[in-house]
Formats: sequence, structure tokens, C-alpha cells
Amino acid sequence: MLRRHRHAARLTLEQLAEASGVSARTLSDMERGRSRGPQQRTVAALADALALGEIARKQFIDLAREGRLRDHWTRPTGLCELPRSVDDFTGRVAELAWTNDFLRADNLPGVAGVGLITGPAGLGKTTFAVRAAHGLRLSFPAGVFFLDLFGMSQRPLAVDDALRLLLGALGVADQQMPGDAPGRASLYRSLLRDKRVLVVLDNAASEEQVRPLLPGGGGGRALVTSRRLLAGLEGVRRLSLGPLPLQDSTELLTGILGGRSASDGEPALTQLAQLCGGLPLALRIVGNRLVSRPGWNAADLAARLTNEERRLEQLSAGDLKIATAFGLSYEQLAASARRVFRRLALVPGRDFDAALATVLDGTSIEDAWNALDELVDLGLLQDSPSGRYRFHDLVRLFARDRLHEEENAADRDTLTATMTSWMLRMATTAGRWFEPAYGSPDRPDADLADLSSLEGADQWLRVNADNWLGALRYAATSGQHPAVLDCAESMHWFSDRWMHAPHWHEVFTLGAEAAAALGDPAQQAKQLNLLAWVHLVPRDDLEATLRYTAQAMDLATRSGATAQIAWAHQNAGAALRRLGRLDEATASATQAAEMFKANGDIDAYCQCLGALGACLRDAGRYMEALKQYLDLWALLNDDQSGMTPSVAAFTRPIALARVGECLGLLGRRAEAIIKLTEAVSLMEQVQLPVPQARSLEILAAILADEGRHDESRRAYARAAEVFEAIGNVDASRRCHDLATAVH
Repeated sequence: MLRRHRHAARLTLEQLAEASGVSARTLSDMERGRSRGPQQRTVAALADALALGEIARKQFIDLAREGRLRDHWTRPTGLCELPRSVDDFTGRVAELAWTNDFLRADNLPGVAGVGLITGPAGLGKTTFAVRAAHGLRLSFPAGVFFLDLFGMSQRPLAVDDALRLLLGALGVADQQMPGDAPGRASLYRSLLRDKRVLVVLDNAASEEQVRPLLPGGGGGRALVTSRRLLAGLEGVRRLSLGPLPLQDSTELLTGILGGRSASDGEPALTQLAQLCGGLPLALRIVGNRLVSRPGWNAADLAARLTNEERRLEQLSAGDLKIATAFGLSYEQLAASARRVFRRLALVPGRDFDAALATVLDGTSIEDAWNALDELVDLGLLQDSPSGRYRFHDLVRLFARDRLHEEENAADRDTLTATMTSWMLRMATTAGRWFEPAYGSPDRPDADLADLSSLEGADQWLRVNADNWLGALRYAATSGQHPAVLDCAESMHWFSDRWMHAPHWHEVFTLGAEAAAALGDPAQQAKQLNLLAWVHLVPRDDLEATLRYTAQAMDLATRSGATAQIAWAHQNAGAALRRLGRLDEATASATQAAEMFKANGDIDAYCQCLGALGACLRDAGRYMEALKQYLDLWALLNDDQSGMTPSVAAFTRPIALARVGECLGLLGRRAEAIIKLTEAVSLMEQVQLPVPQARSLEILAAILADEGRHDESRRAYARAAEVFEAIGNVDASRRCHDLATAVH
């Protein structure tokens, strides 16, 4: 076909080589049939140089793809001899123990002696099965046999051919072999019943292909590997292989390198192992590349692999290519599943759900589920009980390559814009649930996923944080300032519920930049006030808080935004209190309270009352502070106060904890323990880990003073856990040490 197209284009080999960038020798090998399955990039370059039309181009590319598959799936001959086991096999200790115990067992009630090993491409299923089979040879004196079923080929091994090969290996002569598949299957099962035989059926394509090849009982055993889950197989024991842990990955790489590993150094080998994502095939490729090139070192190769744009290209050694392994799975997919697979590479976060797949594919949720199920079945996606999906890092890169190869830049930009718009509108809608002025917002757009409760909005924002934050970044870089500001502004009250999250600084910085670009000083002041809060609570940088409040105050004063002036006073007061400047702090909190009360903002007014209580407590005026917190507590529980229920529910446990703290400082420890215990329980319910950790530490200290040492140790230990969860390592270590010191 190549020669015919070249002659039609009136080109010599040299002219086509110059036009395509493919060497004349390669072209000659292709035209003479020495190279029947050239790589896709080569074929695409030739199709471009030959200016092939759409139909001719497709035929040309498809023919090369079939050639690659024929080259890869060269049929073996012989009597199903087990391949050799690699000497540097590493890890899988628990999995090998499971396989050995299962296959050696004499009595297997309800199970016909079949073990099914599944997992994505590159995980070493075949290597594992071969290793296990070699270790079991003595347990199967009648023979251990191996048969590749070519499940990833366009033409998997037919059942009758497989039975013919297996029966031949079991000693059945051609003239004694039944002519039909059912007869062969019956004879095969009878032989396995009477013989202690292990059959390794590698690379199974489907349940229909493998079912006739399984033993029906007796002494025979079978070990099946497949990229597919083969969920329809009944009565089998299942083992799902996952990526190797980092320690085992580094050990495997060290074993492949042998003596030269010492010169490469453990840090470089560990980095290479991390970049391979625990896939034995990738580790094998990296190790082979280093062994075959003595002049290279591991650090240099690791530096090459850190470039995501070229990582898959670098994971290639001779006929071992990680992209080829993934490509064989990709070729098995229906066109709709291929489309979903490659488009999901646009998702900015680490995981996603079916709703986002529908946005990218423009299809129904049912069709999206079907495509995702197909991808999971072939190991191209990993699923979870929560209904979320994720790529292995290297598979994501492969999906991105497919996207760039098969969809043009304009379509990719349109898809990214569609996903960004949907994600930001979802995030903004979810954030509005927590705003006092909104309560439960109406669903504004018909294409958005339904958020029917405060809890649902909270859950959506948390599990999709990486995705909506990625969408926010993209919108900011592409100048979508109104959407960025709207999303950042909607996160004001939700950020209080998830104050230890690491991304609020970026969210509100992007919001402030968007407001500045739009020439809106009042909104810019609001975003700067939120940045002041970020540095006050999650980041604990009080001087930065004061800088941001000063900027916010200036902008708010010039634009007449009285609410933002009040918030600037409130944030500044909190920073001043923690800096020990109590008089200034009290003045700022008082001014903020008066302004909020005058504006009718009872929610913010209550926050100021709590701040004034903290000033009194820090000044040692514990009785006055207790009265202040009790007044706040009464207001929070007054149905006629005008407070938004969600804000009251958020503030109530914090106020109760402060009541307990003041009681403890006044020596009323028994009352303090009751209040703090109740407050901690409420904080657990409404997910307020930052104040919860602090309250647990205070409670633990009071319990120790009361001589309730076991309870104190438990409270300190729990405080250490919560501090660790929110990333406060120093506080976690402190509470852990206090827990061990209590006696």
C-alpha cells in the first residue's frame, strides 16, 4: 500500500523520506515487507507527506495497527512449556503465599480449583503467575503447562485451538482428539480430574474463551490472568494485583541493575521508582535502559522522566514500551469509551465522578457509567466504593497523548472551556449554600448536578477541591474575571467550615486579582479581608494579617464599603489580640461589633462578641469573659435573634468550648469538663477540626488536673490525631508527648 501511494504521488524513496522525516531505509523496509507494523507517529507522518484523503488515510493507519498486533502476538508452538522465571523477581510476598496455599489445597469446597489474577497493563500479572507456577512444580507431578490466550489481540486464541494445544500437552495424539470443541472440552476436563496438573492460562480475553479451559474438579488446577475483571466467571478465587509499594519498586530496580546500583545511589533509584508509579513493566524498562547504557546514570534518567511531556517516550527499551502495553488495552475499547478515556485526561484533579465524564463527553449519565465501567474492566481506570474514579499517573499521560493525537487543538480548547464553566458554576452554587443571605440556593442551571442539602454541598466541595481549584486557575489565566470573582466570593462562609484546607490563600488571591482587574475596589477589599483571615487562622502569620487588613481598610474606605471596613477591624483585632496588644484588639473588636450591629448583620456581630470574650480572657478577666460567652451562647440559642441557622450551628460549639475554657480557668473544673466534652462532640458533627483539636487539648489538661488520667491520655491522643489530620505537626507531637507524660 505504501509503494502504491508513493508511486501515485510520483515520489522517490528519497523524496518521501525528506518530506516525511522518515528515513529512506525505514521506508524501504516497509515497502519490502520487513516492517509490517510501523509506529503510529511514523504512519501519520507518511500519511501527511502523501496528502492522503480521509478514507485512504484511515485504511493506511489501520493496516499498520494490524501489523503491530500481528508482530506482537506471534503465535508460539510447542507443548505449552512454562516460560522461565526472572531471577530478579521482587515483592508480592503476600500474593504468592495466597496463590500457593490456594493451589496446593486438597479440598476446595465450592471452588473448582481456579485462581483468577487481574490487573491493568504493566503490573506483571504474567511474570507473577509464572513465578508462582515454578514454585509449585513439585506439587503438580503430572505437569505444569502454560498457554497464552492472546486476549489483547484482535484475534484471541479460539477455544478449539486452545483445547487442541492443551490436550496435546497432556499427551493426547492428534488421531485420538475429538473433532469438535465440546468433545475436546469434555476429554480435557476428564484428564484434569485424574491428574495433578497446573495449567496457567495467560492473558484471557473473555469468560466465553476461558470457561471451557477450566478444570471441573479433582486434582487439576488452573491459574488465569487477564486485564479484564471477567466478572461473569463463577466459582473462582480472585486476586487483584496493584502497583508495587515504593520499597519493593526500589528493590526491583536495584535487582535489575545488579552491581552498578551502588554507583547510581539510593536517592536517584527511589526517585526513578516513584516516577514509574509501582508498575513492574516501567521499572523493567528503566532498569534495562540503564544496564544497556553504562555511560548513563540514574539521576540523569530521572531528570528526563520528570518531564511529563516526554515521560512515556522515555519509558521504552527495545521491544518493551509502556505506551504499547496501554495501547493494547485502548484498542479493545468501544469508540465511545475511547473518547471518554482520552477526554478525562483534561480533568485537573486526581479523581472525578460520572457527572464530570458526562460534561466532557456530552452524553447521558447512563452512557457515562457504561464507558467508565468498560474502562475499569480493562484496568485503564481505578474505581472506588465512593463512586469516584482515577487514573494511574502513567495511564493519565497515555490518555493525554491519545487526546492530542486524536482531537484537534480547537476541540480540546472547547472541551476545557466547557469543563471549566461547569466546574466553576458547580463550585459557586455549592458555596452559596453556606452564605447567610442565600440559605439553600435554587439550582440555577439545568446541566448542573443536583445539590439538595447543606451536607451535599459540603461533600461536593471537599471531594472535588482539586478539580474546581484547577478550573479556577484556568479561568484566571484566560481572563474570565467575573467567574473567578464569583466563585472566590462564594467560598467566604464555606472556608470557615474547612479552615485547615491548604488552598484558601490561592482562592482568595485569585479573587482579589480578578476584582482588581474588574476595577471593583469593594470586592477587592472583601477578598483582601479573606486573605487576612487565611493568614490569621490556617497560616498563623499575624503580621501578614495586619498588612492585608490595612489594604482592605483603605480600599473599603475609598469605596464606601462599610461592611468590609467592619471585617477589616474584626480581623485586625484578632491579630492584635494574639500579638498581645489587647487594648488595640478590644478597640478594633468593639468598633467592628458596633458597625455590624448598625448594619443589621447579626451573624458577623456574634463573631465580634466572641472576639471580645477572647480579649477579656487573655487579659485575665475570666469572670467577665465567661459572662460574655454566656451572653453569646444565649443569643445563639434564641430563635428570635435573626441569626442564620447554619451560622448559628457553626458558631455554637465554638462558643460552648470557650465557656468551658473560662470555667476551667476559674477553677470550676467539673463544669468545664462537661461543657468542653459537649463542645468537642458538636465540633465532630459539624466538622470543625481546628477548634476541635484545641478544645481537646484544653479538656485533656483539665482532666489531668482533676486526676482523671486515663481520660486525659485519651483526650491528648485524640487531639494529636486531629492536629496531625490538619497538618499541624508541632501541635500533634506536643499532644502525643503530653499523652505519654500523664500518669
